[in-house]
Amino acid sequence: MGNRKVCVITGSSSGIGAASALLFAQRGWDVCLNFSRDPQPALQVAAACREYGADVLVERADVADDGQCVRLAQRVKEHFGRCDALVNNAGTTKFVRLRDLKGLDAEDFQKIYAVNVIGAFQMTRALVPLLKERDSAAVVNVSSLAAVMGMGSSIAYIASKGALNSMTLALARALAPHIRVNAVGPGMVDSRWLREGLGAEGYAATQRAYESASSMGSSLTPQEVAETIFWFGAGASRTTGEFQLVDAGRYLGRV
Repeated sequence: MGNRKVCVITGSSSGIGAASALLFAQRGWDVCLNFSRDPQPALQVAAACREYGADVLVERADVADDGQCVRLAQRVKEHFGRCDALVNNAGTTKFVRLRDLKGLDAEDFQKIYAVNVIGAFQMTRALVPLLKERDSAAVVNVSSLAAVMGMGSSIAYIASKGALNSMTLALARALAPHIRVNAVGPGMVDSRWLREGLGAEGYAATQRAYESASSMGSSLTPQEVAETIFWFGAGASRTTGEFQLVDAGRYLGRV
């Protein structure tokens, strides 16, 4: 246990979560990485973080299971003795075209909400005792542009991110003044998750459409989203209850 700040990042084996872990490590933080299935990608991210001198804890936990969230928080307490920031990045979806209403059922909604909304709540609740002990502690929820555009991988996913945004506001009120709670809304991010979900042709077509409609003419990298996550987690000392898009101007659009 030392004096370095500690960030817990759920779903940090790849994509935005992994990029965030690396950025926190590069900037002098210790990190707890979380995965739910295959440990190997998380272990690779951990090795990269350690190259920057970070102390890294790697923990398996399904954030949809409250008991596992509580155990993860206990491991953070035992290993680091502190937590300064939590990034609720773990997420899931089912890729279903919006017009295909029969492509989703109640079980799909429940599985997606269990991770994207309930999981974020459970992880926050589990770590509140440690977060309250730190000055300017922060929770950063990784939402999505989908929540404000009504477009995305499925209606269930879109709805879950809208719920996450509302919960961000409620938690910001509930946990003030000790803990800041904000949300980041990424647009289209180059990730294995999206490439696998859309397939090669679907991904290429979606990227072309996104970039042609974006005011900045581009999509995003995980590292670009991680910069805003870091700002909310490590800076922004007087900012809470906010939702920040990181979308290369896709919501703004073009004239």
